[in-house]
Amino acid sequence: MRDRLRFLLCDELIEIDRCEPTLTVLDWLRLEKRMTGSKEGCAEGDCGACTVVVGRLDRGRLRYEAINACIRFLPTLDGCQLLTVEHLKGPDGNLHPVQQAMVECHGSQCGFCTPGFVMSLFALRLNEAEPDIARIEDALAGNLCRCTGYEPIIAAGRLMDEIAPREADRFFCARDTVAARLAALNDAETLALEGNSGRFYAPANLEALADLVAAHPQATLVAGATDVGLWVTKAMRRLDPVIYLGRVGALRSIADAGDHLRFCAMASHIDVRNALAALSPQLDELMRRFGGEQVRNAGTIGGNIANGSPIGDLPPALIALGATLVLARRAETGIERRAIPLESFFLDYRKQDLHPGEFVEAVLVPKLADGMLFHASKVSKRFDEDISAVCGAFRLSLDPAGRISEVRLAYGGMAGIPKRAAAAEAALAGRHWNAAAVGAAIAALPQDFTPLDDMRASAQYRLKIAGNLLRRFLIETTQPNARTRIAGLLAEATHG
Repeated sequence: MRDRLRFLLCDELIEIDRCEPTLTVLDWLRLEKRMTGSKEGCAEGDCGACTVVVGRLDRGRLRYEAINACIRFLPTLDGCQLLTVEHLKGPDGNLHPVQQAMVECHGSQCGFCTPGFVMSLFALRLNEAEPDIARIEDALAGNLCRCTGYEPIIAAGRLMDEIAPREADRFFCARDTVAARLAALNDAETLALEGNSGRFYAPANLEALADLVAAHPQATLVAGATDVGLWVTKAMRRLDPVIYLGRVGALRSIADAGDHLRFCAMASHIDVRNALAALSPQLDELMRRFGGEQVRNAGTIGGNIANGSPIGDLPPALIALGATLVLARRAETGIERRAIPLESFFLDYRKQDLHPGEFVEAVLVPKLADGMLFHASKVSKRFDEDISAVCGAFRLSLDPAGRISEVRLAYGGMAGIPKRAAAAEAALAGRHWNAAAVGAAIAALPQDFTPLDDMRASAQYRLKIAGNLLRRFLIETTQPNARTRIAGLLAEATHG
């Protein structure tokens, strides 16, 4: 094992031999390095004021990602490059094109949120040439501004490439050099760090991960930390030990297996969205609204499932599609695997079907067969960057006579776990797909769910919305020209 954390802070090699397992990147920057450009606004990955950019190797190529430094643990940066707003100005002191664009477009007022906006635009610039307005808005959805308004900032996003092309950007030109330096840092050793409050492990392969989980059954497994980070910053929990999955390259793969897609646990929401979009445009829209881009860069499909949240956006969609979960653990003969239907993984609130030593390795998602009807909807207080009040995902097939031969109705936010609506499914089975059938299914929903009243929605509202989502499913599959989606109406208004 290696007992030294190594990463690049811009061009500087940082080596740390003792570190708290849940020290956040933001606290390290501000308290240890006295780099105060990155701000703490919410400490939960919502406002984007803490946004920094992380460069990591992805299949041998350098990939830059905007992330929330307030909930990212510093030891997870092993083998990566960290860039902050302080690094952007040139050697001669001149502003970076993103910063200059913000000045020229008057994109800053009080300035508190400005470093985060700059870093989100900076990541976008490194990854994409001349993004359009829709893409700029998407990249900035994880950044909140309370005084300037967003139009000047969006204008800065359009202007940055006019000030100087990204091909001339010194960070873009240095990609190969940085990639080579990171490759030298990424070894096959397990990182093992000690701190006053606990231990941090980051294995580099699946076998080492299985060994660590078997040896430390009480450990907290961390993927993107988009929820676990809040356990620390909000609940003040002590986590010991922490096992980080991010260095296991085999867990990041996505594969097309013919009749299904195979997502390994560490596949990020950004990459999962691109793959699921090929199955259904509604899955693309569901994933686009999955937090801000900083959350989608860090969060993973395995973490979203293993976390077991009843309001996670992905499980209802994957359950409706008939997904299978692959669990793995160390056995005497090697890695032992167990495959179960995803819906059976969730037993009770925050309780999952995990045997001792098991961890989520992959999820297998069947493709939609010809003629299958599919629907995914999310209802939340804010349209962007908000957790669901109710999420519904449905799949059904019709026989040659037009009767429902197979149906799967899955909901999140309606119970302590994401689950299927068995009574509503039974009310639909064998009937023609029409308003009467949907009415019968809606009438059966109270048999399936007794929702809670909470800050996101009342029980009555949730039941009403759950039924209305079924009505939307019917309308969208029988009246294709009907206007049912906010995103479509907004696009029409923008271009009209």
